[in-house]
Amino acid sequence: MTGMTAGGAILARLKALGITHVLANSGTDFPPIIEGLAEAQARGIALPRAVTVPHEHAAMGMALGAWLMTGRPQAVMLHTNVGLANGAIGALNAACEQAPLMLMSGRTPVTEGGRFGARSVPIGWGQEMRDQHALVRESVKWDYELRFPEQVGPLLDRALAIAASTPAGPVYLSLPREVLCAPVDPAPLAAPPAIAPAITAPDPAAVERAARLIAVARAPLVIAQRGAGDEASFAAFAGWVEEWGIAVSSWWATRLAIPTDHPCHVGADPGPALAEADVVIVLDCLAPWWPDRHAPDPQSRIIQIGPDPLYARYPVRGFRSDVTLAGETGLCLAALIDAMRGMARDAAAIAARRERLAAVAARERARLAALAEAGAGAPMSRAWIGHCLSQALEGLPATVFSELGLPLETLTRRDRLSWFQEPFAGGLGWSVPAALGAKMACPDRVIVATPGDGSYIFANPTACHQVAEALGLGIVILVINNGEWGAVRKSVTQLYPDGHAARANRMPLTALEPVPDFTLTARASRAHAETVTDGAALPAALGRALAAAAEGRQALLDLRVAD
Repeated sequence: MTGMTAGGAILARLKALGITHVLANSGTDFPPIIEGLAEAQARGIALPRAVTVPHEHAAMGMALGAWLMTGRPQAVMLHTNVGLANGAIGALNAACEQAPLMLMSGRTPVTEGGRFGARSVPIGWGQEMRDQHALVRESVKWDYELRFPEQVGPLLDRALAIAASTPAGPVYLSLPREVLCAPVDPAPLAAPPAIAPAITAPDPAAVERAARLIAVARAPLVIAQRGAGDEASFAAFAGWVEEWGIAVSSWWATRLAIPTDHPCHVGADPGPALAEADVVIVLDCLAPWWPDRHAPDPQSRIIQIGPDPLYARYPVRGFRSDVTLAGETGLCLAALIDAMRGMARDAAAIAARRERLAAVAARERARLAALAEAGAGAPMSRAWIGHCLSQALEGLPATVFSELGLPLETLTRRDRLSWFQEPFAGGLGWSVPAALGAKMACPDRVIVATPGDGSYIFANPTACHQVAEALGLGIVILVINNGEWGAVRKSVTQLYPDGHAARANRMPLTALEPVPDFTLTARASRAHAETVTDGAALPAALGRALAAAAEGRQALLDLRVAD
């Protein structure tokens, strides 16, 4: 190549930096990028796969889902300020999940003429902002604007290194059209990354102190929300808690830290174990308990562990931390497990504790099984759906993306990548596009999204179904349909359990009636789609949906529930 536009150079450099897909919603700022793609194709030059996603929120969700499955940074390219505004909710979700996403959007041309790439249509004036970056600045670790074409390589190197550094998070680069149109020397674009991410590990003295507290604890408890690190640390964590007889609660988990049927897993509610714990290990939890409902013993010792264990980007978070281990979760766990190896222990007390925990875990599983069986009628319960889905997925490499749909406790999930829940940022419409991104990244894995009916509406489902059909992404979507904003209802009844709204036959501002026929939206993109009202029919319907997905066809089940 003798030269290329900066728009094409961005894609070439992303490829060299390991980006496999660029999820994009194009606009009038994209001509130099589109020309660069076409030029590369004509010349046989390898670039990331450019994926057209007809809504920015869906593109952001897909990027997050792909990162959750692979651990590799992802890239999204949006249209000026309006596309960035549509993607801002995804940026909030990515920040909350500490996801290293490379977020880019065009910037309307600043020149009115006399320069190649200057304004050419009225929206070039209408879309200009004094501070476009402000739309996402609170959500990103770093933001900047491409000023000169020769900055493409250095800025992308810096952006992705910062995104992947501990704690990881999204970054943002704006792309003025005049700069994208300018020529750039392609020679440096294939070079290896110039900047390595900064990956941190915990302070050895803090690790030693934490290890000694846990080793002599009478009733240690781990509360986990965001998993247990990578594959190796996930396995090591399960073995470590069993070896030492440590209770584990998956309180409001967004990622799986331990198999749900592990003998030390005491369930989703940390309350009973927290009340008696003398050492509490908070494993990468934004909010490890609910202060109005749960309270650790004032004499207990709290150990907080994670990439950003004090969650510095949040102004208010007052959970105590007597010992703080800051670093990548897997590195922290490996250091802690290694420090406790060979420490003196009361073998008899630990054996008795293991036996007691196994009994608690067995009782919880039995309670949930009975709850599931009781909800097998018409309409069915979420517990019954979770039971049937667990059976349908048994033995399959499968991942469930739940969003105000199926709580983790209703399912049996065992491997590290088998469960994800919506980020605490509350940007609804996450699960369906995340499932699409996961399937794109891991085509051999069974991918299921379980949004509530409101969450499904927020997902821009027409855009999501179009992408699924265009890319042949055979995912299964289970819409948990109760005809209302269930999370809003629960919040009202929690604050006002005896209030007028709780006693009302219909709670104001929560109903989603008349209930849409979601199967029609899915069928518009040739999906397999069914409505299921009776729990007895669910196992067979799940079988048909999974069979369709195995053939590369998307499937949707509209499941009418009572709760």
